[in-house]
Amino acid sequence: MGQAASSSSSSFCTALASADVSGKVEVGSSTRWRVSGCGGGGGGGGGDGDMTLWLPDECLAAVFGKLGCHERNTCSLVCRRWRAVDSKSRQRLVLLARSEAWPFLPALLCRFSSVSVLSLKCSRKIVSIDDQALARIPTLLASLKKLKLKGCIDVTDDGLHAFSLHRPPLLTKLSFASCGFGAGGLVSVISNCPSLQDLTLKRLRKLDAQNAPLSFDRRHRLERLCIKDLHNARLFIALLAAAKSLKALIVCRSSGNWDPLLESLQQGGETGSVTEIQMENVQMGDPGLVAIAAACPDLEVLYLSRASDCTDDGVSAIANSCRKLRKLHIDASSRFGSRTIGDDGVLSIATRCANLQEVVLMGIPATIGSFNVLASNCPALERMAICNTDTVGDSELAFIAAKFTALKKLCIKNCPISDTGVKSVGEGCPSLVKLKVKRCRGVTKASVCQLKLQRCSVVVSIDAGSMIFEGEGMAMAEEETGTAGGDGGGGAEGDGGERTRGRRNNRRRSTSTSTSTTSTNVVCSSRGALLLRSKFENALSLNRRSSSSSIHAPR
Repeated sequence: MGQAASSSSSSFCTALASADVSGKVEVGSSTRWRVSGCGGGGGGGGGDGDMTLWLPDECLAAVFGKLGCHERNTCSLVCRRWRAVDSKSRQRLVLLARSEAWPFLPALLCRFSSVSVLSLKCSRKIVSIDDQALARIPTLLASLKKLKLKGCIDVTDDGLHAFSLHRPPLLTKLSFASCGFGAGGLVSVISNCPSLQDLTLKRLRKLDAQNAPLSFDRRHRLERLCIKDLHNARLFIALLAAAKSLKALIVCRSSGNWDPLLESLQQGGETGSVTEIQMENVQMGDPGLVAIAAACPDLEVLYLSRASDCTDDGVSAIANSCRKLRKLHIDASSRFGSRTIGDDGVLSIATRCANLQEVVLMGIPATIGSFNVLASNCPALERMAICNTDTVGDSELAFIAAKFTALKKLCIKNCPISDTGVKSVGEGCPSLVKLKVKRCRGVTKASVCQLKLQRCSVVVSIDAGSMIFEGEGMAMAEEETGTAGGDGGGGAEGDGGERTRGRRNNRRRSTSTSTSTTSTNVVCSSRGALLLRSKFENALSLNRRSSSSSIHAPR
């Protein structure tokens, strides 16, 4: 109990220090002063009393908002006042949706009546809450805005229909994953929730087994639709056709032919509202891209990853119609290993889309010709990633460094570049703030260290193959560039040379003995690098503990 109180007190003090609770607050007819720290002794309280008693409830709620879920639960057990303030001010709630929790659910939701984001999660192997429990949620949470159900396989169409009949006025976002309802419940929720704008559907096996498509009597107001791991594409044709103001469509890891689904965007009547489309690992071809180009002239974001049948012709159709495109992400590698989009598609985009700010090209044989058009026609291009291509080497990287003056972030992955290309980046790209290099075996640690010395403000991220440490790497770069030497002239072989070699040896000894204080010079992003990093951190922590124990040990 004492340990829990101590942890809650330390978390509360940290949150109090970060919260803006300084100044004077009028509470009723009295004036209270907001304290700027916590601790006993001195202050307006006089003595060693509870300083939080001088905090108004609004300030205490602001402090609770800085805490995590676990710390907030602990703080709610301190006293009745903290429990009441936490109950009234909590906005998010995550609960295990097991069937045995149903008797306590009404009392729990009545306690947290201000919750606007509710997440109910359950394992598919356990009996979840039923339709009756779901139907009571709108009556208990009048300010509910977002609801997420995961693994609630015992919730059926009847439960969703009863839930939607309450017509929650503020509900704007719904997310369903691995639930047991079908098409009827989904249609009821979309039709009866007047403020619903964001809908996410993931792994709904019963819905996926439906043969008849969804049917709607009137237009709905969905603005964002996310479909993941669902394989019956024709179910959603009527849903898109009835969309009144759809802005974002996301389809991930779903089989079936999705070209008819995209063609249904033209049936919505009000075309041009869609500004973002993401198609990842789906069966889709040029007819789908042509439909996007015809129905979405104001498209700004296009993610096209591992689409099986897309070619340069479909990308050219996008370039001809979608002139407002800002972000383009193309992964041309299909599931069968063939590349379907080439340099011509990139050239057409670069020629007609002058507002590009971000370009990600994966598996596309880009050339200097397309890069030249990008540099001349897209002056606002700030982020670029080139991955999994053999056509981008040191010469192409040098061209990018020389021509793209507004580039801030650059990623090169699995390309045949060497230290020469990294050196070119250091000499060019005046606006660069971050460089990421992954799976480029020709890049050594010496060039990375040289880049860090040359451009100190640039953050360099490299994978585990070139993992280095700051002390050793910087010392090596200084030795190779001669910056670690002493005074020049004829004294290099005399006392100056001895002092230089002495400084180098001292630096090496200090680097090897002070590993507990050195930090990594690069960011490790692969799984192997994260594993090695955790191993190093554990070893360093053990080293610190052993050194501290030896210092404080009685002699």
